[in-house]
Amino acid sequence: MTDTLLIRNVRPAGGASTDVLVRDGRIAAIGAGATGGDTSFDAGDRLMIPGLVEAHTHLDKSFWGMGWHKHTAGPALIDKIETERRNRREFGIDADRQSGRLVAQMVKLGTTHIRSHVDIDTETGIAGIEGVMAMRERLKDVIDVEIVAFAQSGLLIRPGTLELVDRAMALGAEIVGGLDPCAVDRDPKGHLDAIFGLAEKYGRPLDIHLHERGEMGAFSMDLILERVRAMGMQGKVAISHAFCLGMPDIDHVRRLIDDLAKERIALVTTAPASSPAPAVMACLKAGIVIAGGSDGVRDSWNPYGMGDMLERATLVGLRNNFRRDEEMELALDVCTYQGAKVMGIENYGLEVGCTADFVILPGETICEAIVERPADRTVVKRGKIVARHGELTQPIA
Repeated sequence: MTDTLLIRNVRPAGGASTDVLVRDGRIAAIGAGATGGDTSFDAGDRLMIPGLVEAHTHLDKSFWGMGWHKHTAGPALIDKIETERRNRREFGIDADRQSGRLVAQMVKLGTTHIRSHVDIDTETGIAGIEGVMAMRERLKDVIDVEIVAFAQSGLLIRPGTLELVDRAMALGAEIVGGLDPCAVDRDPKGHLDAIFGLAEKYGRPLDIHLHERGEMGAFSMDLILERVRAMGMQGKVAISHAFCLGMPDIDHVRRLIDDLAKERIALVTTAPASSPAPAVMACLKAGIVIAGGSDGVRDSWNPYGMGDMLERATLVGLRNNFRRDEEMELALDVCTYQGAKVMGIENYGLEVGCTADFVILPGETICEAIVERPADRTVVKRGKIVARHGELTQPIA
């Protein structure tokens, strides 16, 4: 690995063409002071954007690279959970192998940071956690992966699961995961006691799946807000999906958004096509950090997806009716800077001193790049070129 990299004729954030010097994994100079470099290349006036941030996915259970599997999950949440457990047994899904395959796809498309929820249950124990941890150690030079210990099948309704999540946290998972306190565990107080207790025990943040809709979801969200206030966990909790914020009762939603902003609870959305979802603009105007994620990619839950956060920015734009250029740029912000805030990534961005995690790609403007989603992407991770023109510089899966 060379210590310095000089990129000529590149347009950071779609601005004027300039030169960027990278030294020891950081952006050392932009413009006239950007000279030298052990390695250099001419970007030909292409755009430079920060590394894409995948703030909500499930690396351990993707079918990526396993051929096409017929999607058979039923419409209800519990149907999807049970189908997934069956598929995991029948298809021989190995978390190390499958997470590596999906990461290879995501890296070549420009993702530099991932938060992955990894399944824990009484059938597989913490094998998924161990598999994803092995993958991230192997690929630590090309991707940063943050692991959420996640009881997808329920935490309290399957005795022994809570103890397994505790083991996963002791093993080194960074985030405690929660899931639908009412709809899945049917014990909101007990569920929140358990996950907030683990967060306190290990001094770790929380990321809670909240698929619950309407008044049920709003009730669970109020309970989460109460816990955050009581335990002083402002800025340490994220709620993923938050479908209840898409309910028709606008006044109730506005009150919840104001409370989330006050308690500095972040949101993560997949911009779903068929479910209610938080309005990105309303959340941003209230001061809420709201990031984007793919959720499942080609797995038992979801047959769709390319692991491409530019595609996710397109979906955020479509879901929120973003049509003006400045609105479309916010859609990319959800998949870059907002995700970096949710994950607590330091020195993120395109300024001098920032870690050199970025993507170079064709496009007259950022908006055009979101719409076109060109395959020709050069990806730099900590100053090292890990993908050129849409292909990995070396195999990683």
